[in-house]
Amino acid sequence: MQERYFPIGIQSFEQLRKYDAIYVDKTALIYRLVSTGRYYFLSRPRRFGKSLLVSTLAAYFEGRKDLFDGLRIAELEKDWVKYPVLHFDLSRSKISTPENMINLLDSLLSRFESDYGGGNAARDEFGLRLSDLIMAAKKKFGQNVVVLIDEYDAPLLDTMHNKDLFADVRQQLRKFFSPLKEADDNLRFV
Repeated sequence: MQERYFPIGIQSFEQLRKYDAIYVDKTALIYRLVSTGRYYFLSRPRRFGKSLLVSTLAAYFEGRKDLFDGLRIAELEKDWVKYPVLHFDLSRSKISTPENMINLLDSLLSRFESDYGGGNAARDEFGLRLSDLIMAAKKKFGQNVVVLIDEYDAPLLDTMHNKDLFADVRQQLRKFFSPLKEADDNLRFV
């Protein structure tokens, strides 16, 4: 019997599959999740697999069928449509100043703007940039866009000790997230 790797700390679905790590196959639930709705807010305790789930969703919507060989979803999914995926991880940087937050959001958006287009709004106009990015990605792919946000609360947790900084970060996040409601017709899954 082949010894398999226990994936402690692995948050990347691709890595987990690449190393043939032990994986409890919940992909039938993922298939049901993506088939029955578009907007989800998943709140679970720390170290409970949220980042791995977001990574799995990204791989699924990117049409990475090869990563799902042998899993239940491979039997359920027939089409494997490739969607433009905007995967934002808000824990990429510690937030200790308003400029840190601006740099984080700018960096997250810039990465996708170079792939899909957009980026015509001012650097700190995060809502306009995200809206433009969604439209550009849809136009380039001809498919509605998937937006995945991991660690959405990390900037708030970083700043909760400083009331003024917390308020500024909350306002920046509000600007960043605001287009998601308006972009409903262009979104496949959020």
